[in-house]
Amino acid sequence: MSRFRAIWQASLNATKKALTWNPEDLMPPTERYIFNFNSKEEVKKWHLYSDSEYGGLSSASLEITDAGKGLKGAKWTISRSGFCGMRSRKFNGFIDLDPFDTVAMKIKGDGRCYISTIYTENWVNSPGQQEDNSWQAFVFVPKDNWYIAKIPLAQYLPTWRGSVIDAEMEMNPSRVVGMSLSVNAEGGVPGARTGPGDFKMEIDWIKGLRTQ
Repeated sequence: MSRFRAIWQASLNATKKALTWNPEDLMPPTERYIFNFNSKEEVKKWHLYSDSEYGGLSSASLEITDAGKGLKGAKWTISRSGFCGMRSRKFNGFIDLDPFDTVAMKIKGDGRCYISTIYTENWVNSPGQQEDNSWQAFVFVPKDNWYIAKIPLAQYLPTWRGSVIDAEMEMNPSRVVGMSLSVNAEGGVPGARTGPGDFKMEIDWIKGLRTQ
């Protein structure tokens, strides 16, 4: 009996040690970099697309600014109500945004309205959709000044080929497989610049934030 008590006491001591944690270690971080556009290697994680793939006249390019301020889209031309975009290549695994409630971007632009898209694993069967689920929100980019845009995840709406899906769906932020930024010649928030023509947007970083 005495030996059993000695072993049991040793096990209890070990358990106490394992459970002695700093409460701060149990809290998720308040922010996390998803992309930090500070190198050419970061650019390689993205690819461009536009209506030129369907016979349109839009074009786009990406480059790192000399000042190291981030990624710059130079002279992305929109013609005939076209569109351009940049999409990240699929993550190696998933990005877990579940600890966060907001996507933040440090950006500088031209007064246009852009579309931020989050792609998640297709855990919900979207009508007619076998691809990743896509969730979109508008982000207005003020002209000529750096600005930190904060988009709550709750503002992202489920979409299919750019149209909002009229169905009850819930994002799974723990299974994010990619992101994109795009711009259309028309549409967006009231007061934003619209119409065909050149556009330029710079982006320094994208983060997940926990604001609550």
